[in-house]
Amino acid sequence: MADEGADIIDVGGESSRPGSDPIPSEDELRRVTPVIKALRKQTKALISVGTTKSEVVAAALDEGADIINDISALRFDPDMAPLAARRKVPVILMHMKGTPKNMQLNPHYEDVTGEIRSFFVERIETAQASGIRRDKIIIDPGIGFGKRFEDNLVLIKNLGAFRSLDRPILVGVSRKAFLGRLLNKPPSQRLEGTVAASVISILGGAHILRVHDVASVRMASAVADAIINGEEKAAPRVKSQVERGGYVS
Repeated sequence: MADEGADIIDVGGESSRPGSDPIPSEDELRRVTPVIKALRKQTKALISVGTTKSEVVAAALDEGADIINDISALRFDPDMAPLAARRKVPVILMHMKGTPKNMQLNPHYEDVTGEIRSFFVERIETAQASGIRRDKIIIDPGIGFGKRFEDNLVLIKNLGAFRSLDRPILVGVSRKAFLGRLLNKPPSQRLEGTVAASVISILGGAHILRVHDVASVRMASAVADAIINGEEKAAPRVKSQVERGGYVS
């Protein structure tokens, strides 16, 4: 993935797909820490650890991880925010309604973009109150996490609404279920949809893309960046994943 252009490698040991159950910390640690330790020796790419458990984060950072990727936006573990503040590492705050187990059970929004923007305002304020510097915060609207089909489309279309928060925006559309519904294709055959949604996300203001097919999205993002910026140099923006269980939908 690094050879294909990934700037960040995301390592997660617990599935976050709809309906999944949490696993004990010891199982997650057993899966995650050896991978991070080995990767740190092999690549200069940044490494993010995808977890909601501070115990896992502490071990991952000790092994060389650089970024915390928390799908709960620091809500599930009261020790996560203080740990992030002490270690002075970037934190990805993702929006999710409920938990992976129940997030797709009839989620509802009156104004999905406005409600998620308000969520980020509160989460950023809480993170800063815990001692996390604002310039260490990245936001992720959580495509597919407690969202209806139409919510995902609206969020991608309206990413510009989050620009006023003045924080980098991460978007994960790769192989997601909404693409499967649009294309009537299984996850492994959603590349074209992933590329289209990724490019539209870049045009809307996305700074980081969470993808599976690194090389293809990297090339597409290079073209999008050149058109936006009027230059040939592509901005670093590809975040790939090594996640037990494969794709996240």
